Amino acid sequence: MPSLKDYRNRIVSVKSTRKITSAMKMVAASKLKRSQERAEAAQPYATAMAGMMERVAGNVVITNASPKLLAGTGKDDVHVIVVITSDRGLAGGFNGNLVRTARHEIRTLTAAGKTVKLVTVGRKARDLLKRDHADKIIKSFTNLGGGKFLSFSDVDEVTQYVLSLFEEGAFDVAHIIYNKFVSVLTQKPTMQQIIPFKIEKSAAPLKNEKTQELTSPYTFEPEEEKILSLLLPKNLGVQMFRAMLDSAAGEHAARMTAMDNATRNAGDMIKQLSIKYNRARQAYITKELIEIISGAEAV
Repeated sequence: MPSLKDYRNRIVSVKSTRKITSAMKMVAASKLKRSQERAEAAQPYATAMAGMMERVAGNVVITNASPKLLAGTGKDDVHVIVVITSDRGLAGGFNGNLVRTARHEIRTLTAAGKTVKLVTVGRKARDLLKRDHADKIIKSFTNLGGGKFLSFSDVDEVTQYVLSLFEEGAFDVAHIIYNKFVSVLTQKPTMQQIIPFKIEKSAAPLKNEKTQELTSPYTFEPEEEKILSLLLPKNLGVQMFRAMLDSAAGEHAARMTAMDNATRNAGDMIKQLSIKYNRARQAYITKELIEIISGAEAV
């Protein structure tokens, strides 16, 4: 049975831990507000950009002259997955759930006979995926933004690396897996195709009545290939930036929730240890009294 000193030391230790978790909760809450504002501010532009690209790209006749970011390579053999997590832990299941989703996608693609390459953003993605898929990791990015709030230039480093790989012909399809910020309590692991540009909803190109060939309903100035060659990389950067802002906001929300739960659990543990300490102390006092009374009766 633990001694009274053991109980006291344990109570002091848990109280110190509670102070730390409480402080981390307040820091995460302060960072969450600004991160959430930045993520929500980026949503309208990213959504409008994607919608505009869908309308334009969906009504463009894809030919050999079309940008590869739209038309693709014509193959589906090599896939690159950009996995976006945080650099720090203590955020509950924020990173674990995302890496679990990434592993599932890797297994699915591998089972289908595809070659998978990984680009990790964040230390947790690198460290967790290294255990099973170290041979698939081709690049790791950590500490983007220097521990402060992300800027577009920070994210552009990742975007340009993925674009350079695609220009070299290193892969056919690229996806990003990130935690979509739904609310303070909910971060949803999401997979999004970024290369080639995926058209979700669009009107079909028109058919010329005379030649019976597909034609675009838009008139482009300059040529559509030039416009799309400029818009597609920018859209890729915007979608990557939006995903990382969502991930950053979700990280702070998950950490705030995890530290709040840890603080509550520490309080409950202190109560339980205090009860055990009082019971042990009472038993010790009772034992001493019994020894004193027994000694007095013996005399």
